[in-house]
Amino acid sequence: MADFDLGAAFIPALHKPAALLPIAKHRESLLYLVETSPVTIVVGQTGSGKSTQIPQFLEQAGWCADGKVIGITQPRRVAATTVAIRVAQEFGCEVGKEVGYSIRFEDVTSESTRIKFLTDGLLIREALVDPLLSRYSVIMVDEAHERSISSDILLGLLKKIRKKRPDLRIIISSATLQAEDFRDFFAEPQEETTTDGKHTGDIASIVSLEGRTYPINILYLETPAEDYLEKAVSTVLDIHTNEPKGDILVFLTGREEIEQAVQAVSERSTQLPPGSQSILPLPLYAGLPTDQQMYVFEEAPENYRKVIFSTNISEASVTIDGIVYVVDSGFVKLRAYNPKTGIESLTATPISKSSAAQRAGRAGRTKPGKCFRLYTDEAYQSLSEANVPEIQRSNLAPFVLQLKALGIDNVLRFDFITSPPAELMIRALELLYSLGALDDYAKLTKPLGLRMAELAVEPMMAKTLLSAPSFGCLSEFLTIAAMTSLGGNIWIQHEGEKKQSESAKRRFAAEEGDHLTLLNVYQAFVTKGRKESRFCHENLLNFKTLTRAVSIRAQLKRYLERFGLNVDESLAAHSTSTTANNRAEQIQRCLTAGYFAHAARMQPDGTFRNVSGTTVLHAHPSSIMFNRKAGWVIFHEVMETGSKTFVRDVTRIEKSWLLEYAPEFYKTG
Repeated sequence: MADFDLGAAFIPALHKPAALLPIAKHRESLLYLVETSPVTIVVGQTGSGKSTQIPQFLEQAGWCADGKVIGITQPRRVAATTVAIRVAQEFGCEVGKEVGYSIRFEDVTSESTRIKFLTDGLLIREALVDPLLSRYSVIMVDEAHERSISSDILLGLLKKIRKKRPDLRIIISSATLQAEDFRDFFAEPQEETTTDGKHTGDIASIVSLEGRTYPINILYLETPAEDYLEKAVSTVLDIHTNEPKGDILVFLTGREEIEQAVQAVSERSTQLPPGSQSILPLPLYAGLPTDQQMYVFEEAPENYRKVIFSTNISEASVTIDGIVYVVDSGFVKLRAYNPKTGIESLTATPISKSSAAQRAGRAGRTKPGKCFRLYTDEAYQSLSEANVPEIQRSNLAPFVLQLKALGIDNVLRFDFITSPPAELMIRALELLYSLGALDDYAKLTKPLGLRMAELAVEPMMAKTLLSAPSFGCLSEFLTIAAMTSLGGNIWIQHEGEKKQSESAKRRFAAEEGDHLTLLNVYQAFVTKGRKESRFCHENLLNFKTLTRAVSIRAQLKRYLERFGLNVDESLAAHSTSTTANNRAEQIQRCLTAGYFAHAARMQPDGTFRNVSGTTVLHAHPSSIMFNRKAGWVIFHEVMETGSKTFVRDVTRIEKSWLLEYAPEFYKTG
């Protein structure tokens, strides 16, 4: 056992000693406020120790007596996992014991867990089973200023729960000055004044922690950059060549850009003069496996400078020590939902001034730093003050479905911090109605609507999965649902190997489209790839991502078995070619039953148009349907890059199926 303890001391330190964090001196006043106030709003810079220390203060003060749990929600999965790993280390336990985390498709907790990190969305799901969240003594909503839909809805739920559970303590942590809005939201209209001048309606108290930051020198471009990705790469190399020691954090918008940048820096750094310090480029984005996310927190090897290419995850959710230089592209990918077309896409949008300030602040954590903004001072002046809350620009169908399942029938009267536009709510209700989740009175249908709410996939995929038994392809759809829920890429493409990766894809290609291709990949992986290590290597497949698909599929299968749906795995494995053709059609029909709202028709020039004809869509280059002919298709997701709108995971269908499976949605005039 002594050997093990000795080994544990060599784990790379992911954190400063707790006593040195700015929050340490606020410990007593914080605990007093939580004891006396139902709601405590903690305002502090990212890096002040809010996320890691407050849960430990509470646990030490006895808030976990009688088997109660302290829950800390994060808007992102990356933050929930990395902060839990860090706190478990400080606590001196394995992650999953006293300190654990729970994210979609990954539950690392146990009976002994007392401090639990989880995403906002997952805590809402727990309320489906335990409406008063009775296991929790304290719930801390971290990074609430990001205003994700899930955290907004969670705050509305907690406001309702608090009325029935006065013992519950709510902590809201925010890195910006939105504290007043949160306080007003929880206030109760009572005008009696106590002797000390306080209103009895003051449910919430605000406490401010000053974060220690060093001066940051902010530099702007003199003329706008034509290509911020190229400019980011060249700026990194300039910093590396001309600036003293210190790691670099680069803000880009998404996985594809980040992978391109990591590749470009790797290649160009080989041309650095011999004997100079080397560059270690690392990616950080939401779909990255947990073990790879952890690399960014480790100290760079001797004679290396770390360069982290990250999405806005690093803006507030996670703190990486050693950053001295920040390169800010000035863009972020935000959800944008168009209720007229019913298409939600991720679009690169200029950031807000508050985001720009957060990004710059990452450079001054350990010593004076520099922030290189890849835009002009004029461009900065024209930015909006803050991002539009997600609830005002997203497809609300998944959230309306969950609210209905929580027994909140009148979703329009739900207490939102910021009300969503009526048009978005109406569109969500229409979609859920046409999927069969709501009846003519907008009540949740049973069992279909209730089961759709309980499944951990979005409503269109939930409908598809629950329709699959009637099409005789439930086993296949479990696989397709798992493969489209991954977030990471199943293919590995090395620079200069485009031809090899194309031919690898062709080996699994199904002429019907991407969903059946994903099915082929998975079935080949479980029959050969898990046993033969060469299989993934030869076919340029990502072993870790596919192993995750196996685990997600098993979890979805457990959900369905809970609903009494038995999955017959024997048919899928022994299909003859005639049944295979019939099976392919059943899968295409079943997809149409769930994704009819995402239908498009191919044009003579090879592009697609959505049903109303208002939007031009292009098959994504990664799709099997790229440069192939098709009449009508359905697609899984949409992404905007530059001036083009791409669709991913595309499958051919027949036009008549749209009328057959969605007569309410496609009324023929």
